[in-house]
Amino acid sequence: MDENIVTKETNILFEVGTNELELLEFYITEEATAGGEERTYFGMNVAKVMQVSEQPDRDDHQHDQHPSFLGVIRLREHALPLIDLSVWLGMKRMKSAQDVVIVTEFSQSVTGFLVSGVTEIHRVGWDEVAPPEGFLGRIATGCLIGTVDRNDRIIQLLDLESVLVDLTPTAGEDAHLARVKAFKTYRALVADDSPTIRQMIERNLRSANFIPEIAGDGQHALETLLRYKAQAEAEGKPLTDLVAIVISDIEMPRMDGFTLTKHIKSDPGLHKLPVILYSSIITDELRHKGVSVGADEQISKPEIYRVAERAIALIEGS
Repeated sequence: MDENIVTKETNILFEVGTNELELLEFYITEEATAGGEERTYFGMNVAKVMQVSEQPDRDDHQHDQHPSFLGVIRLREHALPLIDLSVWLGMKRMKSAQDVVIVTEFSQSVTGFLVSGVTEIHRVGWDEVAPPEGFLGRIATGCLIGTVDRNDRIIQLLDLESVLVDLTPTAGEDAHLARVKAFKTYRALVADDSPTIRQMIERNLRSANFIPEIAGDGQHALETLLRYKAQAEAEGKPLTDLVAIVISDIEMPRMDGFTLTKHIKSDPGLHKLPVILYSSIITDELRHKGVSVGADEQISKPEIYRVAERAIALIEGS
């Protein structure tokens, strides 16, 4: 296998706000009930992938860890954990010498995921990504972002953040409570498809005197904003009386956060609303994407506990 099938130098979409992503498709092979092999196909955002390589040597774990933890591998200057993704997903992978490791970098962590193989890279629109609800698969929808129909197969987009949260849980319920409070109560529109992340942000915002309103994706958030805009115009009041700020994830089915922000900032009735984008893929080298669509602030998911603090600064100018 060519380990340079994808690298950080070649995997980034140059256009921003097109509501598209590049998707690395991979699979896990299990033994079929009637004999033979059965593949289940998954996908992850290429922006999170450093490289794909053959199985490297590893230092086996010597103490009790999550069952999916295989040990530590070394990649250039990194010593990183190797996770058997099939174990975490509750699948029985057929072991093979051709198994590969997908090395990812997101949420300020570098991690290796062992899978059966990699197929290709797809460029898809977020409007092609169907929400996982209603998909009759064996994988729990709580760890899926959505699904993509490729005619002969369904590709399930994994929520890799949920893997890391499960393997390295936060310490204590107060970890995401804000340390500041707004001078008055503000309504914040939050767009995110992950129930886990939504709960973290809700706790953070409520503790800082915000009323969070939840939208399950960017399209839902835009529809909500247009409804508020019409209401504000009809009642002759400022839009900020109804909603003071938009806080959005980047990776969402139907409409991503970049495209949502682009719509907000190009609409004369919405463009003054401050927008905070957050994602595990926000890094110094990718921050220009949020800037290009007009985001007022960008937060990496490991710093999600700062969302209320940043929101207050944007609204109150402190």
